[in-house]
Amino acid sequence: MQKPLAGLSRGNLVTEILAGVTLLAIAIPLNIGYAQIAGLPATAGLYALIVPTIVYALVVSSRQVVASPDAAAAALVASSIGGLAAAGSADYATLALAQAIICGVMFILLAVFKLGFLANFLSKPILVGFVAGLAFDILISQIAKMLGVGIDSGGEFVEKVGDLVTGLPTLNVWSLLISIGSVALLLLGRRWLPMVPWALVVLVVTTVLVVLAHLNRLGVDVLGEVPAGPPALTWPMLDWTLWLALIPSAIALTLVTTAEGLLVSRSYAEKRGYAFRANRDLLAFGVSNIAAGAQGSFAVGASTSRTAAMDQAGSRTQLPSLILAVGTLLLLLFGTALLADIPSPAIGAVVAVAILPLLGIREFRDLWGKDRFEFGVAAACFLVTLFVGAIPGILVAFVLALVNLAQRAANPAIDVLESTGDPQESLLDEAPVGTVTAPGVIVIRLAAPLFFANASVFTSAVKRAITSAGGPPVRHLVLDMEAVTDVDVTGAEAFESLREWLETAEVDLSLSRVRPPVHDRLAQLDLVGDARIFDTNRAALADLYPDTAKEDSP
Repeated sequence: MQKPLAGLSRGNLVTEILAGVTLLAIAIPLNIGYAQIAGLPATAGLYALIVPTIVYALVVSSRQVVASPDAAAAALVASSIGGLAAAGSADYATLALAQAIICGVMFILLAVFKLGFLANFLSKPILVGFVAGLAFDILISQIAKMLGVGIDSGGEFVEKVGDLVTGLPTLNVWSLLISIGSVALLLLGRRWLPMVPWALVVLVVTTVLVVLAHLNRLGVDVLGEVPAGPPALTWPMLDWTLWLALIPSAIALTLVTTAEGLLVSRSYAEKRGYAFRANRDLLAFGVSNIAAGAQGSFAVGASTSRTAAMDQAGSRTQLPSLILAVGTLLLLLFGTALLADIPSPAIGAVVAVAILPLLGIREFRDLWGKDRFEFGVAAACFLVTLFVGAIPGILVAFVLALVNLAQRAANPAIDVLESTGDPQESLLDEAPVGTVTAPGVIVIRLAAPLFFANASVFTSAVKRAITSAGGPPVRHLVLDMEAVTDVDVTGAEAFESLREWLETAEVDLSLSRVRPPVHDRLAQLDLVGDARIFDTNRAALADLYPDTAKEDSP
């Protein structure tokens, strides 16, 4: 088992303790806000900082990654459960627990069967669009909270915007002033003194203001009473149909967390020079989510912002996470009275500022400049997530990812090689008449596996190269197989069809630079036949056209 305090020494003990205090100051106000986004009581966010955090720290391979619910996960919980139960009800909370447990089981299955690679289908454009859609939906809810306008937080995006606009006449001036001051303090403070836990400062200052000026009597909404005491062991009792109904959203949560969590773990492990074990990290997500579901919390993932904050604070161990768990437990035991008068507009401001980077404005701009298709993927994922829902959004994202993959796979590099070994003409374009490697000989290189997506493209390109060649008729075709790593059944059928066409056209087929596994695969598919196989293109040309046997031949 990973030692949570690996890397701890007398030299960095004080640094780690101070980082833990900073993490406590950052995490508590944010988790209260995230619980409200998810439609759950504040305790659900605080409970996530105790047992799940401890379990994760004891199991994970990373020395730095901080586990916690985040804004995107909270929004996904709200959007997926909101259609099954009313936010704030007992049934709603039970569904959130069950969802976390299902996520935990899925993480463990990914770890056991080493299936973490599935999250690679969530490319950067997909994550940017998906998370931005969730973040924008969250932002509308937080703006309403900051203005003191009541809206249905469990409704669709269009309904929320409509409620916000029609509710503007009921705007509470004191809530607006608290929000403006909170946002200003958060943004300016982060810019000039980034090491100060400004979220905590904002909540303390605004709470004192509410208490002294009795602003709750003037319409400013406050958090209200938070039950004291440690989290209790529980288990969601649901009909099996509801368990099944939660599976799609749990899959979405698991995949998004896997993609982001493993990326964060890997990047910090490489940056700080310690071992990264993907399956161990997936297992850590699994047990921490089961722990969350069994003690009153909701789905847990990797917190990118808090991990970055800990890295900047000099932390290189999981000690800050353990300090966070202990500090949160002490707060629940002895300090919940301090939370009752926290103004909701201030919580909304803290969450709104925290999720601004998730809107992905810079990422969308970069995608527009680099690749318009991938920008379209991100934009489509954003719009579907925002206007249709999180689950349809991630389904559309997967479809677009597969379309993108198929589009790229169906257009591989297919080149006629010059006698120097360099590509002469791309056969995906119309190669001009006379494109040959040597008189009567063409060497063609396919820079991709031969499979269903490119099989017909490949055979058409080869036929076009032979029929359009100038000079003496082509009598020898050499296929450079160095970049061909596999051949599937569809590719094999296309290859066999090409071989028959070559026989009819009286063109000999030779292969060069065939990888041993590919040679075995070709033999298994009965594709080698009487084709000659050469170790190099130069050897092929020396045999087929001796005048080209030069040292600079391909």
